[in-house]
Amino acid sequence: MFETIVAGSLFVITHLGLSSTPARPVLVARIGVNGYRVAYSLLAFVTLGYLITVYNDALRLEYYWTIDPRLYWVPKILMAFALVFAMGAFMVRNPTSIGFEAAMTQPVKGMNRITRHPFQWGVVMWAASHIVANGDKVSVAFFSTFLLLSLAGTFLMDRKLAAAGGGWERFAMQTSNIPFRAILQGRNTIAWGELLAPIVVGVIAYVALFWGHEWLSGAAIFW
Repeated sequence: MFETIVAGSLFVITHLGLSSTPARPVLVARIGVNGYRVAYSLLAFVTLGYLITVYNDALRLEYYWTIDPRLYWVPKILMAFALVFAMGAFMVRNPTSIGFEAAMTQPVKGMNRITRHPFQWGVVMWAASHIVANGDKVSVAFFSTFLLLSLAGTFLMDRKLAAAGGGWERFAMQTSNIPFRAILQGRNTIAWGELLAPIVVGVIAYVALFWGHEWLSGAAIFW
């Protein structure tokens, strides 16, 4: 478990340390935007690979709570929503994504109506549901890494975009970080026609992941 925590901490620290601290503008000034993106991506790939390797090799001997087969229904249900959010994030120009900052001046569409961070919230749902279903200390440490990183990332991205300006006030007024908050507050509405494609693609991804889960992760899905 200790090595999983170390690997997870390294993954989080390098992510946030390079993207949300004064280190980012310094690196961009030295190696350029493209150079920074390449370096950031490589470091993310290496630290993620290390974290996954450590997790796969770790023994699950200690548990925070007793496993109940009924808890397996949490990811079975929540993952459908997680994949709709995650897939939908790639089907609309999102100002919170690298290279799409200019989209803040364009009409809010698709999953952006529900949250301006659909991919991150998809990861949060994936991680949270798997924490509930597993319960062992190693898995809790592993999935908590992604939950904390994605959750913190939503607020840090907002702060960075707000500081940059470029239409942020208008975009923030029509959207929300917390899913559905802008809709519940009457600042936006659900456009079902715009959500049809994310729902269809998300459901297809869910079915594929469900049947390929054991091959992909090494863990079978139990009924």
